[in-house]
Amino acid sequence: MGGDHGPSVVAPGVARAVKDGLAARFLLHGDPAALEAALARLPTIAGRVEIRPAERVIGADEKPAQAMRRGKGSSMWNAVESVKAGEAAACVSAGNTGALMAISKLALRMTSGMERPALVVSWPTPRGHTAVLDVGANISCDARRLVEFAIMGAAFHHAVHGSRRATVGLLNVGSEDEKGHEEVREANRILREMTLELDYVGFVEGDDIPKGSVDVVVTDGFTGNVALKTGEGLARYFRGELRRTFSSGPFAQLGAAIASTALRRMAERLDAPNGGPFLGLNGIVVKSHGGADARGFATAIRLAAGLATSDFVAQIDRNLRAMTAAMPTTNDMAGERTKA
Repeated sequence: MGGDHGPSVVAPGVARAVKDGLAARFLLHGDPAALEAALARLPTIAGRVEIRPAERVIGADEKPAQAMRRGKGSSMWNAVESVKAGEAAACVSAGNTGALMAISKLALRMTSGMERPALVVSWPTPRGHTAVLDVGANISCDARRLVEFAIMGAAFHHAVHGSRRATVGLLNVGSEDEKGHEEVREANRILREMTLELDYVGFVEGDDIPKGSVDVVVTDGFTGNVALKTGEGLARYFRGELRRTFSSGPFAQLGAAIASTALRRMAERLDAPNGGPFLGLNGIVVKSHGGADARGFATAIRLAAGLATSDFVAQIDRNLRAMTAAMPTTNDMAGERTKA
């Protein structure tokens, strides 16, 4: 029921995921009348979908605390609860991001002593996809949180994009070890000293994201969200420029007709990445972009299904336990800084 379009995008998104070969059943939580109207136009998926009535819908402007207090019985709450109860392998929602994160954290809890989940996106690059996290769930992060992101990002990339041993870089203003603020430098030191199921390469810069220099780029949610929105804006700009260029005259239009297939593929590559799972939960919850169309929502569904059939939650748990055992306590780290 969430996002800009609700059932009019969610139902066709389910149909598209099924058409693309996803062998899954779906629980759609929300207003039965609205869902039935959307499904009536898609008879091919009738046997794959079950409607679960919900008492209310969480609004896009509701604050997380308000959603937690009044959210029980809502479509979003019920969808997350279906994962907790084992009825569903994963939850996908285009609704209120803050409310979805808060409800998911409350219902599913965090793994291995983590405090908050991280939001990750797959950024298209010439080498495939780079996982970038966090992109908005954690505005400021200490060194330990950045190390956790590295662990979760590597497990995500392995599960979704098939990397055997993901390469990981810390986003910084330069590649030299002395660059950046204290928390980034401390995270760099920890990652170099620890033995984990990933290949840490050191600091990377902003242009390394679209180049695909590494499989995973780690940063705080403030910087990651700015980078993501900048990338989305640039993609829209380039699409607009291509459209204007190829409609500027008869010869340009002829060229566009000849290259239509290649241009369509390029436009698809320029699309903003859709589907960001909250990493670190004891369950799978994927946030779809609120403005996603049916194709974008189907992408989020396929991502959720891929994570559900992988061992990425167990891999994250193993590495976080190894990190916890190897890292000094907060008091020890404070003592070392005082001595220095």
